[in-house]
Amino acid sequence: MPVTPIQHAMILGCGRSGTSIFGELFDHLVPFTYYSEPAYAELLKLDFTRPTAVKVPKESPDYRPPEGLSFPVEHLLATLPGPWCFYWIIRHPLDTIASLRVGISKNWGHHPRPPDWRGWLGRPLLERCAHHWNHINSVGFQQVKHLVQVKRFEEMIEEPLLFARTVCQDAGLEVEGHEDELSSWAKRVQNSNNEHFIEAKTSRPYSRPDHSVRVGRWKENLDTTDIEIVVPLIRATAKQFGYAIPGGLPS
Repeated sequence: MPVTPIQHAMILGCGRSGTSIFGELFDHLVPFTYYSEPAYAELLKLDFTRPTAVKVPKESPDYRPPEGLSFPVEHLLATLPGPWCFYWIIRHPLDTIASLRVGISKNWGHHPRPPDWRGWLGRPLLERCAHHWNHINSVGFQQVKHLVQVKRFEEMIEEPLLFARTVCQDAGLEVEGHEDELSSWAKRVQNSNNEHFIEAKTSRPYSRPDHSVRVGRWKENLDTTDIEIVVPLIRATAKQFGYAIPGGLPS
């Protein structure tokens, strides 16, 4: 009986939605080589003879991506060996917006930038963050909707070990024999800081000590006026992902 190959993995989604800690799950798994945000041109030079996981490649000038993405996904599929397992991680828009403030305030430091980002530079920071979240999760998501498995940040936080096992199975990696690696990663994934929590490496420059929890942090960071500003920019996309924000106020 032929052996099903372990799939390469691609983690996509809006910044500050859990892409980094999700990606580092593969950094814990011995069969995988993990790369965080390599330039797409460099990604093409990597050795794919062993299972490889990649988090959100960065743009390369010679490879024009479709709007909302940072790399040309069809070119990747046509050029690099497979099979591939694509993931899209989504987080509650208000929690993500609260977390995006650091990066967006620094010359729109999250990528890919919306094509009209310069025109938004004079707008309030929260509006810019909301526009970024909405663009990535509407226009960007539509580019890969047919390829990706959607994973929720909240599910990852609530049951990280189950999340990790499910991802392994999706990618074709036998869970048995990797329980210690999965448990090591799962212990890091905490809703609040404690002795087990270890933040993802690339997330550390964007952290703010202004909240006690990760799920529902918007309740500590955003007031009613803030919410009224951002809800019109995100409501439709939030609804498509099952995040209810009725009456202008989040549920």
